[in-house]
Amino acid sequence: MGKWLVLLLIIVPALEIAVLVLSGNVLGIWPTLLLIILTGVLGAWLARKEGIQVIRTAQLKMQNGEVPSGLILDGICILAGGIVLLTPGFITDTLGFLLLIPYTRSSGKALLSRLFSHYLSTGRFIFIRRR
Repeated sequence: MGKWLVLLLIIVPALEIAVLVLSGNVLGIWPTLLLIILTGVLGAWLARKEGIQVIRTAQLKMQNGEVPSGLILDGICILAGGIVLLTPGFITDTLGFLLLIPYTRSSGKALLSRLFSHYLSTGRFIFIRRR
């Protein structure tokens, strides 16, 4: 996992710089800057809206005695999407929006669910219960 993270930390910024330079050449510097600001503002609004909706739904489920397990994964995806949208660039913004939009978030939730299941089965992830 560590090797992949280092590779990701090198490749993604390089790709982001390439896309930003290309966008600056095609659209111009000011339209590119405005697009970056617009995606940041739109992403912050969407993250807040979706986060509040997930919190309200989780509260309703808990009041009805239900466990909001799927909503926890929604919350993790929304948090990750919001964080990714804070980084300037069109590739990370696309990923962030995919994690924020409910229809496309299901792929992120499925990936997280498989990841957690794998970590639990291999013993890398330990669940501690408080009494």
